[in-house]
Amino acid sequence: MSVRIDITGLTAERIHFAPSPLAEMGAALHALAEPAHHPGVQGWTTSVSACLDPCLADRMCEADFLWRTTFSDVFTPSAGLPGLHTLPGATLGEELDLLDKLSDEQFVDAALEFTCQSEYARRDVARLDDPRARERALELAAARGSHQVRFTQRLLEDPPAIRAWFRELMQDCDEAFFSDVWGRVRHQLVADARLKTDLLRRKGVADALSAVSGSVSLDDSGRSVVVDKISVGHTETGSGSLVLIPTSLGRPHLWVLHRKDWQPLITYPISSPGLTAPTSVEQLTLRMSALAHPVRMRLCRHLARGSYTTGELADAHGMTAPEISRHLSVLKKAGLITTRRHGRYAQHQLDLSVVSRLGGDFIEGVLR
Repeated sequence: MSVRIDITGLTAERIHFAPSPLAEMGAALHALAEPAHHPGVQGWTTSVSACLDPCLADRMCEADFLWRTTFSDVFTPSAGLPGLHTLPGATLGEELDLLDKLSDEQFVDAALEFTCQSEYARRDVARLDDPRARERALELAAARGSHQVRFTQRLLEDPPAIRAWFRELMQDCDEAFFSDVWGRVRHQLVADARLKTDLLRRKGVADALSAVSGSVSLDDSGRSVVVDKISVGHTETGSGSLVLIPTSLGRPHLWVLHRKDWQPLITYPISSPGLTAPTSVEQLTLRMSALAHPVRMRLCRHLARGSYTTGELADAHGMTAPEISRHLSVLKKAGLITTRRHGRYAQHQLDLSVVSRLGGDFIEGVLR
């Protein structure tokens, strides 16, 4: 499973690394709404939440579906502008000005993308003009609660008013806590974007993408960017650009904008010392499947306690050596056991460091 971006004909000059204050605002709001997703910034989320003005906190809750479940495209408005070449603004004010340049239909569609439509990246209806589409949006909003129904009604009836409300909310969040955050992280994000741009020019697209994340790569044909995620999606750059936005608050998320008729965009967490490379979806699937078999679970109980040969395991479990070998092969392919040779004997042992990370790898995989 993956999200693929067709970059056929895309030149390096149309690949841009650029920080975005509005995207970082979205990441900050998401971290505040779902602190369990972001244990690395738990101290910050706790202190900000404790100091929030109750009125501002209530306003944030009113529209938190824009950032709680995932990351709404309203935080990356540059991707929706005509020509598909616009870069994020340098300041929050500039980015909010870009948001104002989106059409009402684009704004409504992006605001309702996760809870009021069946599939991201497809837009077959115009909710502002189609009564059936409006009714369906309200029906889907009802499943999320009365506050979202009210918000959706207001959004469908008067998009400019909600757009102004959203702008004011972002400005108040900036004054309350985000300006301090942006002041601390902006130079780090600018430096990361500069380093990635330099790598792109010196080494090429494949190396630059690999530096973004172990979950981002160029396929063998060199015509598609592949983002390893537990989801499926596809888009293309066409005559537009590809923009990659670094975030300091986003880990473990790796957001990919692949909305139809919008500029493809990847928001990636900047690397931190000591962090392991992300486990691929394929490897995670192999490991969980390998452990799902009861015989292999019993073998793991033995192998967690020490090193054993195939023959020893066969005797202990009342099975033949070939049967044990087949199960060991599955565990080894999944990277769950290590094998060392002692003379003519091969001894196998469970890799406890890999197994201990499995829960975290699963959480990171589904949140990515």
